Amino acid sequence: MFSAMIDPTAGPATAAKATALAARKPDLRGSRVGLLANVKRNAEQFLDEVGALLRQEHGVAEVVRRKKMSITDPVPREILDELVAECDVVVVGVGDCGSCSASAVADGLALEAAGVPAAVVCTDAFKVSADAMAALQGSPGYHYVRTAHPVAPLSQPELRERAVAALPEIVATLTTGHPRVAM
Repeated sequence: MFSAMIDPTAGPATAAKATALAARKPDLRGSRVGLLANVKRNAEQFLDEVGALLRQEHGVAEVVRRKKMSITDPVPREILDELVAECDVVVVGVGDCGSCSASAVADGLALEAAGVPAAVVCTDAFKVSADAMAALQGSPGYHYVRTAHPVAPLSQPELRERAVAALPEIVATLTTGHPRVAM
């Protein structure tokens, strides 16, 4: 049973402490990149395309894939601990609905708090949910990568095209080119 309901659009009841962003390196060469997918249709496939592009174009040494089985709950502690131990940076996604966009932002902030740079990918239709979660977590203006909505019905070539389009912003978010506020 729920002990309390949280409305991410209402703002925090008490001021949450802002999450400090993890330190970033100038590039991703030789990095171990985590891909944290949710169970939304095409989330894993989109992130696999991103991982392949990062290896081909940015010299990433290893891709570590993890999947959380809930679109609404935070990343389970054991998966978070594995990503922190095994990865230099993590790409989280895909926020393709209100609940999963909010959850993806919360997961990105959890990774940042643990010292791992994160690039969260959400579709543009759920900007309000993602922004509300960032504010609720004490980090209004938290930058995440937006892609066109929806991702779920895309074909493999369309997923590849989306990944190619998102890649420069993902790389900038994970490196010292990191945008500090939402665009």
